[in-house]
Amino acid sequence: MPYALPLPLAPSWWSRLLARVPVRERRPRLRVVAAPHGGGTAPPTLTELYLARRLDMVRLALFLVDDLPTAEDVVQDAFAAVCRAYGTSLDGLQDPGAYLHTAVVNAARSVLRRRRTARAYVPPHPGAGAPVDEGLLLAEEHRDVLDALAELTRRQREVLVLRYWSELTEEQIARTLGLSRGTVKSTASRALDALERKLAKRTETGR
Repeated sequence: MPYALPLPLAPSWWSRLLARVPVRERRPRLRVVAAPHGGGTAPPTLTELYLARRLDMVRLALFLVDDLPTAEDVVQDAFAAVCRAYGTSLDGLQDPGAYLHTAVVNAARSVLRRRRTARAYVPPHPGAGAPVDEGLLLAEEHRDVLDALAELTRRQREVLVLRYWSELTEEQIARTLGLSRGTVKSTASRALDALERKLAKRTETGR
């Protein structure tokens, strides 16, 4: 069964999106074992983290970069960053899931920066279209939601995706993005208003 949202009511744009996205698999439970000598619990290995979180992280990255092959590259880069920092055993990493969220967001930001730089020098041209495999994650029917998300500021998009897709709390989002909790709350409010307006406009114009 899909996760319940942490808010009492999901915004209407999220309901529209969720209705068209295949039901998310329950996240595999990460291994938690007692550390030797009474040292608390040991983190999962990098392989276990990859198997448990990869698909969810690809979906997260897809909302941020709007391109499945790039989203997959973003997640690979994020796992590589985790490995470089903590090795395959992840010893010393207190919260692997939170660190992975931050790594994916940072990798997506790098992609978007490179994309903006490239567009500044290369005339825009139509893309080749979504690959067939993208249907496994997001159906073509809700392209309007992705397009509207892409029109938000980077911070607004990150806050909404982490809040309503990754289901992080305001405190967790603040840690992931390096913001204050108040900034997260105000950004989410403004972003929801902006997204609702954009989706309403697309509905009225049939775009």
